[in-house]
Amino acid sequence: MSKFKIVTGRSNPEFAARVAKAAGTGLGKVAIRNFSDGEIWVKYEENIRGEDVFIVQSTPPPAENLFELLMLIDAARRASAKRITAVIPYFGYARQDRKDQPRVAITAKLVANLIAEAGADRVITMDLHAPQIQGFFDIPFDHLYSSAVLTRQFRKLELKNLMIASPDVGGLKLARAYAKRLGAGLVFIDKRRPRPNVAEVMNIVGEIQGKNILVIDDLIDTGGTFTNAVKALKDNGAENVYGACTHPVLSGQAHELLEQSPIEQLIVTDTLPLRLQSPKIVVKSVAKLFAEAIMRIHGNQSISKLFDTD
Repeated sequence: MSKFKIVTGRSNPEFAARVAKAAGTGLGKVAIRNFSDGEIWVKYEENIRGEDVFIVQSTPPPAENLFELLMLIDAARRASAKRITAVIPYFGYARQDRKDQPRVAITAKLVANLIAEAGADRVITMDLHAPQIQGFFDIPFDHLYSSAVLTRQFRKLELKNLMIASPDVGGLKLARAYAKRLGAGLVFIDKRRPRPNVAEVMNIVGEIQGKNILVIDDLIDTGGTFTNAVKALKDNGAENVYGACTHPVLSGQAHELLEQSPIEQLIVTDTLPLRLQSPKIVVKSVAKLFAEAIMRIHGNQSISKLFDTD
């Protein structure tokens, strides 16, 4: 089999190291530093000519994380890499996926254009905030699902009278998929948002009295939507409330809100590094899933097996 390299930027190097280890290799040597004014400089410190290069880099704010990814792609292309795959565990700017009001940018499409124009041949990511973003790319795109890891974790808890809850209508499809896999019922919360990053819980649709509830979301940012949902479920008769999300953005007062909420446990993945630790938060790694995808893509094998959670 021909050679492949896994390299990383600075957004989540610990995760990249876990991916490389699971793939049976180490991280390639890359130098990244900033000039005095903040300008970024990158260099591959080993030969990658003719190699299959996988660049692991999540793209949360600040924008330097995205720009590092673009520079690593560009440098690999100019170093004559055979194929360049952008491995983006957390695809930032995915929430701006449509023109929902006048004079706004469709930033998800802009980022897709930038990645392809920089020279990426393929993209791997996990649990996009809006799955249709895959259609913004004109290069091969592989969309992994954390449910392959998270459903196994919740089966271990052996929760009785389990219901799966979506904190809003937009997450109903994801919640339905978990409900099917876990053999659970489904509820959702009718939410009204008076302004960005502020959520107001209105109505709960479904029977929750005396039930154990698992609230599913793809990401938690400020925590307002999520913790309001947890409180509303408890106030309306739920027995115990658990949570799961793929991307723990957890900005602003999110940690304080989670600590004050009546949630029993929140299980997240390691696509992003946790800003703060909490006894309520349990991290499950998806590094092996990404490593398996990388090895299968390198060997020109199907990755559809990775979508099976059973």
